[in-house]
Amino acid sequence: MAAVSNEFHHPVESGSSKLQFAPFSSALNVGFWHELTQKKLNEYRLDETPKVIKGYYYNGDPSGFPARLTLEFSAFDMNASIPARCCPAFGTLYNTNTFETFKSCDKKSLLEKEANEDLKKYHFYYWFCYPALCFPDGIHVIQKPVCLDDRFSLNQVQALQKAYDELCQTEGVTALPYFLIKYHDNSVAVSPLKKWDGFFQDQEGKVTVGVYDPCNLSHYPGWPLRNFLILASHKWLAESSVDLNLKLMCWRLVPTLDLEKIVSAKCLLLGAGTLGCSVARTLMGWGVRKITFVDNARISYSNPVRQPLYEFEDCLSGGKPKALAAAERLQKIFPGVNSEGYNMSIPMPGHPVNFSEVTMAQAQKDVATLEELIDAHDVVFLLMDTRESRWLPAVIAASKRKLVINAALGFDTFVVMRHGLKKPKQQESGNACFNSAPGPSDLLGSSLFSNIPGYKLGCYFCNDVVAPGDSTRDRTLDQQCTVSRPGLAMIAGALAVELMVSVLQHPEGGYAVASSSDDRMNEPPTSLGLVPHQWTQG
Repeated sequence: MAAVSNEFHHPVESGSSKLQFAPFSSALNVGFWHELTQKKLNEYRLDETPKVIKGYYYNGDPSGFPARLTLEFSAFDMNASIPARCCPAFGTLYNTNTFETFKSCDKKSLLEKEANEDLKKYHFYYWFCYPALCFPDGIHVIQKPVCLDDRFSLNQVQALQKAYDELCQTEGVTALPYFLIKYHDNSVAVSPLKKWDGFFQDQEGKVTVGVYDPCNLSHYPGWPLRNFLILASHKWLAESSVDLNLKLMCWRLVPTLDLEKIVSAKCLLLGAGTLGCSVARTLMGWGVRKITFVDNARISYSNPVRQPLYEFEDCLSGGKPKALAAAERLQKIFPGVNSEGYNMSIPMPGHPVNFSEVTMAQAQKDVATLEELIDAHDVVFLLMDTRESRWLPAVIAASKRKLVINAALGFDTFVVMRHGLKKPKQQESGNACFNSAPGPSDLLGSSLFSNIPGYKLGCYFCNDVVAPGDSTRDRTLDQQCTVSRPGLAMIAGALAVELMVSVLQHPEGGYAVASSSDDRMNEPPTSLGLVPHQWTQG
């Protein structure tokens, strides 16, 4: 088996040559033309709609043969088997009825067939188009290509061949275009690309990727490698660069920082306004990859100047739904993030639901969706405009023992707090919040705000003696909105994320004892310092 060994390194030194790729050459078997003729006469007729076809390329041609993409009689059967050790390649057939139509395609058409008046004689005119992604400045070569025998021993080559054949058999394919490789003195292990994250856990430094190459030229790999290198740069190398700041923190400043706990956290943001946008951007800065928005509002003209995930164009035609637009913008900022948006309402006490079948059914659906979302995430951020909209998510999250981070704004005041997290298997005592407030025995020998265990911490509603009502009823516009100093949301949003990160770094997680200013003289409980119950201003 011929192969090309490609290893990823850091940026290329100046003066290095650019990597060139050998293009595919079309290889059409006579059986393909016969099958196309039968399809045209008996099935397609005058139909010019695109058709899916299947070809393959091979890695074992003799030296000097071009990289061939082959189509044969089975090209029209998606269930037909591929010859052994050949990689499938799917494409689209555009079959036009006249030569003039073919010429007018301006090379965008991939295949054309025109029959003479005499149906026993045919002429075929065609273009083949192979998709190839390109770097704007090309791909630079750090090390000259070498033969497989020059890099691996005979035992390693044999082990690679055996491991590759077994992998193809396990995956149920005739050949894998791309695969991962780990090798030692006399052993070689291979794996599909989809297992990238776990395959190299026990290995630091360079990683090796195998490419099933259809080209036999010694210094020019085939086009499939080009597309893979673009993918690697776009996904894995970009992710490495995005996380560079975090990794540098671990080098010297915070060597005990557990980044995996942060990156793997699934965060649900209830509210995609000023607070939601600030929290989302800070979460991305910490490397969080799963961020979900819930909001029922649309982007208005007053939003983009205060909410950094939106632009003026998002306000046109009535405005895009905030949750959907925010999720889309995160993907544009960094494609490696998994972001979703849900345009939905959260039922609120003090805001009665109309007793129509449609409205009641929608409210029940919203509650069920909210419960599913909370269940599927690790951390819930309460970032809404009103107090009453936070009540139901707080209760649901409490029942599911999810970490809740709450941020609320005033004009020049804010509160950022974590809700208490009840002990596993602890029976609820009828309280809507996580647990009852601490009693005298809990506070004995401590200040009022320190040494309270995480399962005794209250929630956003613990200091209220009345149930939340409709805070927007009979109020002027400035009283209905969250009127705040412009920089306050950024401060509160950043602190909300920093509080989450500190909690995740604590050995006890959400059950961490609340730190206070009194604890600053002692050893901090985490590598990032204190883990308070709340931060407030004003």
